[in-house]
Amino acid sequence: MDGRGTVLLIEDEEAIADLVRMYFEQDGFRLVHAGDGITGLNAVRDRSPRVVLLDLGLPGMDGIEVCRRIRATSDVPVIMLTARDTEVDKIVGLEIGADDYVTKPFSPRELVARVRAVLRRSEEAPRAPVVIEVGPWRIDGGRREVTTPAGEVVRPTAREFDLLWYLAENRGLVLTRAQILRAVWGYDYVGETRTIDVHVRQLRKKLEGVPIETAWGVGYRMAG
Repeated sequence: MDGRGTVLLIEDEEAIADLVRMYFEQDGFRLVHAGDGITGLNAVRDRSPRVVLLDLGLPGMDGIEVCRRIRATSDVPVIMLTARDTEVDKIVGLEIGADDYVTKPFSPRELVARVRAVLRRSEEAPRAPVVIEVGPWRIDGGRREVTTPAGEVVRPTAREFDLLWYLAENRGLVLTRAQILRAVWGYDYVGETRTIDVHVRQLRKKLEGVPIETAWGVGYRMAG
């Protein structure tokens, strides 16, 4: 079954793969399973999945390196699966281009819902090729690139750009983390919202001086 598209699961535990496959195929997806990083990278190239579910704790080449190599050639959404207790690996994964993470043990239904949210956003009508100017910053929705005040052209990751665009569209308004998750990630996420903070940090690093302000305890706003 592949009515909803192909999902690639890179996971070395067969029991988890079998459980995830059952839920995704019941929901109309085609699930392709790779048991290690190299096989997973080949599947990204050969099978053109719409979403990648990536275990961080892979043997040999770990999930961080796999994610880094995926991002070198593809903007496919990546959701990390992690059983690690520390935040460090999760944050590193987000910083190198993963879109989100789910902590093990997870609900297969929640995982399906996350993927469906990613696909809903990808199926939306393409953004009109318009430009938003925030002071000297030029954000091009058609080219999905940003021109800095110094004239440098920067291409953020797909998720970073979507976040930047949403803030720019609503510049001057304080947006809560819940609003941002619904608009940019496509779902309601009860609990930790560190993924937003990491993506904002990455935008500030790539676009030094970009006027994204923190509304402490609430969310973020784009000044202008």
